[in-house]
Amino acid sequence: MKTITRRRFVQTTTVSAAGSVLSPGPVWGLNPKAVGANERVRVAMIGCGERGNQLTDCMPDGCQIIATADAYLPRAKKLADRLTGDIPAFADYRELIDRVGLDGVMIASTGHHHVLPAMLACQAGMDVYIEKPMSNDFAEGRALVNAARHYDRVVQVGTQQRTMEFDRFACELIRDGGIGEVKVVECVNYGSSKPYPKDGLPEQPIPKGLDWDAWLGCAPFRPYNQRLRVRDDGEKGAWQAWREYHVGGIGGMGAHAYDMVQYALGMDDTGPVELWPNGVDEAGILRIDFRYANGVEVRLRYSSKRPYRGPRLGGVFVGSKCKMEINRNKFVTNPVDFVKDPPPAELAAQWEGDGHVARGHIQNWLDAIKTRTRPNADVEIGHRTSTVYHLIGITRELNRRLRWDPVAERFPDDAEANALLQLPRRQGWELPSLS
Repeated sequence: MKTITRRRFVQTTTVSAAGSVLSPGPVWGLNPKAVGANERVRVAMIGCGERGNQLTDCMPDGCQIIATADAYLPRAKKLADRLTGDIPAFADYRELIDRVGLDGVMIASTGHHHVLPAMLACQAGMDVYIEKPMSNDFAEGRALVNAARHYDRVVQVGTQQRTMEFDRFACELIRDGGIGEVKVVECVNYGSSKPYPKDGLPEQPIPKGLDWDAWLGCAPFRPYNQRLRVRDDGEKGAWQAWREYHVGGIGGMGAHAYDMVQYALGMDDTGPVELWPNGVDEAGILRIDFRYANGVEVRLRYSSKRPYRGPRLGGVFVGSKCKMEINRNKFVTNPVDFVKDPPPAELAAQWEGDGHVARGHIQNWLDAIKTRTRPNADVEIGHRTSTVYHLIGITRELNRRLRWDPVAERFPDDAEANALLQLPRRQGWELPSLS
């Protein structure tokens, strides 16, 4: 067993001038034509709401946004106006991908508009930064992995704790046996989105500048209602509450938490083999537990009702030598002095404050584009984490024990569960075939 000390960690995770952790080694088969080392990577921002603006604020110097897209065109134009130069704004990202010469796209749109633009971008020879939840159903996720590999594209998922040095240190310490044998992990029990109301919502006039068909995309046609697009308090979408558009909290903050579990347990190329319901938490949400093939159990013990009692963006790993709690950009242990030589505090400080929470992770993507290496949160890693929260959602929906084959990526002999791996798609918004 190799112990990760601060010295070994700092030596084996090269930090660039912009502060990103670089993925080691080339990846064979990737397109050898890379953006020049001194060239700026030209990208488009797809989705110009709260998260799109946050990513813009986090943009490293080596990246230039040269186009924007949002189904609500005034919002795309507003972000374009923030940026230097006269850049085009589009209501339909398909038109943007067809018309603008780009090195990559950054996708921060609604949950049901993540995979389709990512696949179209891969098909057009562009690299992709895609926000979580990476996929809105399991089948989308595997399709995006296949597209990224087929077209030799660099696809980074926006689970930025994969690049935060304290999280990397803690996960790799656990993965290498540093806290002893881990049998149990405890996480927050995030909720799932609900089916769209059976009686629907009353039809309202479509606001000027909103391409409602483009907003609906692959989801079933619904008459416009402002609750679908915005909450009463502004630009955050109530669409996150309904399954057609988002998976819910399990794929929101839960994506970060369950990603740390996958990383720390060394499960980046696999997943759980069994899931089951285990009571209801204080927020009224059905708890789900799951087990990996090696016997490690993950228990969604902590309620998502605020204030949080457990680590919101990680988990508690119960090892035979130590208990370690991982959260965003930090970790604590019991005993408290178990880690004798942690990473230097300045590595955590660089992620704090406005404009920094994703900067190093974006830089890692840019570095991978130029070197044609896999980024820290590669699409396959992102898909395997996405699979965890899709499985949680399906188990919760069926409210019964399920077995999962992470190699075949199917529920063995369970047609009812397998039918939930893919949502129906509206005509004209199908995923593209690989050419």
